[in-house]
Amino acid sequence: MPHAYRLSREGCAPETSRPDPARLLSGDPVHTTWNVEEREGLFAGLWQSTPGAWRVEYTEWEYCRILSGRSVLSEDGGEPLLLGPGDAVVIWPGFRGVWEVVETTLKDYVIRV
Repeated sequence: MPHAYRLSREGCAPETSRPDPARLLSGDPVHTTWNVEEREGLFAGLWQSTPGAWRVEYTEWEYCRILSGRSVLSEDGGEPLLLGPGDAVVIWPGFRGVWEVVETTLKDYVIRV
């Protein structure tokens, strides 16, 4: 494997999932994930979700950048972050709140557990 490569969905089998029904707040979001890199507690790839809202609790650190679509990330007791194409966010362990996909969203991500 080369030491540098483009993050792409090509040649990467997608995984499909949905939020845990106990965390679902609205809609019927379908998540598609392309894990391009997965080793030593590091994950990188692309994630897409159709509209809906669900509760989230992060135990890991994540950096993500919105490539397309619109989402709202709301931390319990905090101001909502409106996210659109080009926006980047860092989410620290301990974040609790709601991820709402308003318009089908595609993001790239790096997660460290």
